[in-house]
Order: sequence, then C-alpha cells, then structure tokens
Amino acid sequence: MPSQPHLQVDDGDVNDLVLLPGDPGRVDRIAGRCTDAETVARNREYKVVNANYEGRELSICSTGIGCPSATIAIEELARAGVETAIRVGTTGALQEEVGIGDLVVATGAAKQEGTTRRYEPVEFPAVPDHGVLSALVSAAEGGDGPAHVGPIVSDDAFYFEREPGLDAWEEAGLLAVEMEAAALFTLARRRGLAAGAICAADGNLVAGTQKGTGDDEAELPEEASDGVGRAIGAALEAATEL
Repeated sequence: MPSQPHLQVDDGDVNDLVLLPGDPGRVDRIAGRCTDAETVARNREYKVVNANYEGRELSICSTGIGCPSATIAIEELARAGVETAIRVGTTGALQEEVGIGDLVVATGAAKQEGTTRRYEPVEFPAVPDHGVLSALVSAAEGGDGPAHVGPIVSDDAFYFEREPGLDAWEEAGLLAVEMEAAALFTLARRRGLAAGAICAADGNLVAGTQKGTGDDEAELPEEASDGVGRAIGAALEAATEL
C-alpha cells in the first residue's frame, strides 16, 4: 500500500510545488495548460497529476470540498515531499465591488470552520506565505480583468452563508467566503510549507447571486468559468517564480 492512504502516493511521487483545486475535474483543466501531464493517482475526491509548465515541474491535486478533506490532502502531500502549495478555487464575493469572475488573492482567512480548531486556538492566524502571496498578486494584477487583494473567510456551511453573519463579514471588509483556505494556511504554517490562495468569484452573496441561485444549467456561470481560467493562469505564472 502507498505510504499516503488517501492520496495513494509515496514519497517522491509528487513535485515540490502543488496546485490545489477543489474539483477533480479542474485538475484536468489545469493540466491542459501544461505539458507532460501524467496521472499519478486517483482515489475518492483526490486526483493527483504531475505536469510541467514553462519548465517548472509541478503537481496538481484536488482536495474535495471543505477543510476536512483539504486537510487530509495537505497533510499527506507534506509527507510526500511537497514544499509549496497554491489553492486555485472559487469563492463567493462579500463586497459589492467584487464582480462574478473577478480574482481574489487572499492575504488571510478567518477561521469560520471547525477543522483548524482541532489543531490550535482560533486566535492563531491563518495567513499565506509572503513570497507565494507576492507572486500571486503580481500574476493576478498583471493579467486581464479585475483582481482584488485582501482577507477572506473560510466557512463550513455553504447553504447557511446567506444567513445571519453575512453582514458582519461584509462590514469587516472581508472580500469573499470559501471553504478551504484557512486549513491550507494553518497546516502549511504548522508543517513548514509555503502556501497561498487565488480564487475566482462565482457569485456575490451581498447581491444575492450565490452559486446555485441563477438559471445556469452548468455549476458555474460563464463569467465565473472564465474567471477560473484566469485564476489558473495566474497560479501557473506564479509557480514559475517559486
């Protein structure tokens, strides 16, 4: 049996830098922008692919939805030799100026979830590595379309995010809400990894356009899917600098 039971990988099977989408299908979308893509493992919500982007060897690993499954992936990737991790995901905007498809680069994540509380007190910060953050900001702001840089919140309850609490997040200046970044930043700090996160807004909660509330048959509206493409491009460009 491989040494990492959920990802089904051994030490040396993955590269030192990994991109972390939530959706296994998005692994293929990222790999399609690369060369020499090779599937390493597939189990449960986890799909692991090794690839090359402009000479930078990297891995791509889906995490599934939420901090519990993301934490399993991060723990096992760290044990397999990963040193740098970048989340590439989607997020619900909490500020009026963040439009669907806009990019959000997280400078920190409020811990409105339960997983990291099993590791440490909620007061301990969940923040990205400065070098990874700088590379993501440069790539996002240098691309096409709006990019926002600031704090976000990670939450466990997707279908409760529009209930009481939303106003507090908006008033605090949090840019967006998603479900994995707090775990990534916390585990990366504790395991000696460098981490960052870039997401595309798939709706705006303060405007009442949370994903799943529109008429689109696809999971993401077209502008959000385009934003995901820009987030992927920015993450890959940042990877070449790390």
